[in-house]
Amino acid sequence: MKQQPSFRTRLRAFQRMHGDVPDPGFVADLEYLENRDLDLSVRMGGMLAFNALLITIGTHPVSASPGAPLSLDAAAQPAMTLASLVGVIPFVLSSAFVLRGLLIGEDFDPEGCEDDQPDMLRRRLMAAFVRSIDAQTWLLRRAVQASIAGGVLTALVWGWILAAKMLGAQA
Repeated sequence: MKQQPSFRTRLRAFQRMHGDVPDPGFVADLEYLENRDLDLSVRMGGMLAFNALLITIGTHPVSASPGAPLSLDAAAQPAMTLASLVGVIPFVLSSAFVLRGLLIGEDFDPEGCEDDQPDMLRRRLMAAFVRSIDAQTWLLRRAVQASIAGGVLTALVWGWILAAKMLGAQA
């Protein structure tokens, strides 16, 4: 497993860039990337909370009080119980995507840059930021897709449970 470099390395490289005052364009670009990173973090945090709610909702048929419209008896209805729990798997997968995205750091390598090359350090810093934003965006998209899949599966299982109960009640 690749060891993550210390944040100190990035901080020292950033401090070396301050040898000369960065141009306003670099500062504006960095602020834009920081805002985009913050926006993604807020979205991922919201998605993680949403997934927690969906997992709770998805397990409702298994945990509902006996006699509730969506309640299942695991011994008497094993297929529906398993299907209900399988519908939760995409929500768990979505949560894993979100957590991975939240843990991504900027992989920044200042090696090969001398103190007199602040422009190269700035380019590498920007490239690292852009790579992390791209990776977070990709993971957030996958998380949303997995949540949608889990929602569809959960709705189908709930329809199956309700249909079976309504048809059973008519007999």
